[in-house]
Amino acid sequence: MSRRTRRWALSAGVAALALTASACGGSDGATVQGVKLIKKGALTSCTHLPYPPFQVEQGGKVVGFDVDMIDLVAKKLGVTQKVVDTPFETMKTGAALNAGKCDIVMGGMTIKPDRVKFMDVSEPYFDATQSLMAKKGSGIASLDDVKARKLKLGSQAGTTGEDFVKGKGFDPSSFDNSNAELDGLRTGQVDVIVQDDPVVKGWLKDPANAKYEIVANLNTGEQYGFWIRKDYNKKLVELTNQAIEQAKQDGTYKRIYEKWIGPMPAAAGKPS
Repeated sequence: MSRRTRRWALSAGVAALALTASACGGSDGATVQGVKLIKKGALTSCTHLPYPPFQVEQGGKVVGFDVDMIDLVAKKLGVTQKVVDTPFETMKTGAALNAGKCDIVMGGMTIKPDRVKFMDVSEPYFDATQSLMAKKGSGIASLDDVKARKLKLGSQAGTTGEDFVKGKGFDPSSFDNSNAELDGLRTGQVDVIVQDDPVVKGWLKDPANAKYEIVANLNTGEQYGFWIRKDYNKKLVELTNQAIEQAKQDGTYKRIYEKWIGPMPAAAGKPS
């Protein structure tokens, strides 16, 4: 073989290796059990911090309900979970997945038709409702009270809670994350806030929020799902569904629920 031929063959081989690496999600990626991972040895999840009790940073580590659930998927793959904090807007549009920032999106994200257009979603893993939180003795018992008394309503930007109250004719003050929303209530920027019920219940466990209470529940019929890049990682969707179902059947789901949320309703842990 001539030097020129050898050089051409070497270049072609390098190009083929580059294409193979690209197909697996980049030079650091891997395929495990048919699941495409952007990082070898890790299942990378995107979320928007903080959002307790689903995900919150404690002692330099991200923990929570969703984290424990995704850990079950990672365990099935024989890898560890790596959590990436990213803007909520890039999560709900699928942009974070399409950009290769993560393999799966978590974060108490409601299954909605507009989101399913852009992402694949797991089976529902959590039944959710919204709550209104205000000072004790506020006299607020419904959204109608908020409207009639012209009270200031706060919400978290880009969430279904915000969408719900906007659909009822409100123009809420929008906060970037759940902690900012809570601070808005504490500092009097708003009189009442709308947020996912488990999040509010978590806040009320903190003595610092002893002056506040849930004044109304809004049953919006929401269910949360885990999100995966559209038409790209079907095996990851399947494996995630298997992990959810197994957890509900063997009692792991109940343990995780009671660890982060509290007593589990009878219907919550039933297999789909």
